[in-house]
Amino acid sequence: MNWRRGIGVLPLLVVMLLAGACTKKTPTLNLLVWEGYADPSFVKAFEEQHHCKVSASYMGSSDELVAKLRGGSAGTYDVISPSSDVATSIALAGLAAPLDLSKIPGYNQLSPQLISLPLVRVSGQVYGVPFMWGPDPLIYDTTVFAAPPESWSVLWDAKYRGKISVWDDLSTVYMAAQVLGFDKPDPSQLYNLSDPQLEAVKKKLLELKPNVRKMWSTGGELTNLFQNHEVVAAMGWPLMTNQLRKINFPVGETIPKENTTGWIDHLMITADSENKELAYQFLEYMIEAQTQKKVTDVTGYTPANPQAGQFMTPDEVKSLHLDDVNTYQKRLYFWQNVLRRAKYNEIWNEVKAAQ
Repeated sequence: MNWRRGIGVLPLLVVMLLAGACTKKTPTLNLLVWEGYADPSFVKAFEEQHHCKVSASYMGSSDELVAKLRGGSAGTYDVISPSSDVATSIALAGLAAPLDLSKIPGYNQLSPQLISLPLVRVSGQVYGVPFMWGPDPLIYDTTVFAAPPESWSVLWDAKYRGKISVWDDLSTVYMAAQVLGFDKPDPSQLYNLSDPQLEAVKKKLLELKPNVRKMWSTGGELTNLFQNHEVVAAMGWPLMTNQLRKINFPVGETIPKENTTGWIDHLMITADSENKELAYQFLEYMIEAQTQKKVTDVTGYTPANPQAGQFMTPDEVKSLHLDDVNTYQKRLYFWQNVLRRAKYNEIWNEVKAAQ
């Protein structure tokens, strides 16, 4: 009888065990990152390997990221991808966690030029890993421009009235400052403009407004503006160039004679993350050479791990400037921490509000 009762109980135990398994929650890693950094082409493999879910939100600007973190959302996200203009301030404010690099073995494969910069180092601790880097290039419709525009000043040409787009971001302030020559002889001056220089930039940008069809805030928005033939030139990202080429749009990309600003995106773990171990595993996965190649396929950005080049064709290596990184980086003025960021934003908001 006891044996028979045991058999009768077995189905009940199986049901209870299955119910417990079903209620076990799949861990979710929440990201707040730039567009292109959570594409299924590379995120899906991580989810499968670690039996988790990756949920991404996208930001339109560095200031949007900082505002969300300071506004109490730091605990909402586990991993963020700040660019080099705000990475330092995020670390100083205690919004990101210092990293234990022993948990990120791939860190030693990253570009020495990038990890040697002080952007994410505070009091001897490292707060982020460089992930991707690239320029803010001039993107143009090749059916309108037979040759690449030589200067950023083409955006002010009256013949392109209502056919230009600029990024709703301080990068547009930097670009106008370059047109005015404020980066000579020291490019770092772009990130420390005086009040008179900022007033001159404001005046220059107000002169540009009649040409501006729309200020874009997301990569997809600018891609659509080109695709719909609403704009013919803009400051953008290689991501948009890549997207437009994939749909066979006649697009070109260039760095004008004034050079351009550039950025280094870092991956950081938020201070309030409740999934720090999973976040460490994600950082390690994202800087692996093969993953970096997949991210580059989506974004057109240059990987921080130069070993990604072994998975690329010679043409891809050349187009991403991995064959001569030092020469190419001389044309990029990487974003830096802007101490007077509030003043820059004040000027930018006045430009946007002007009719």
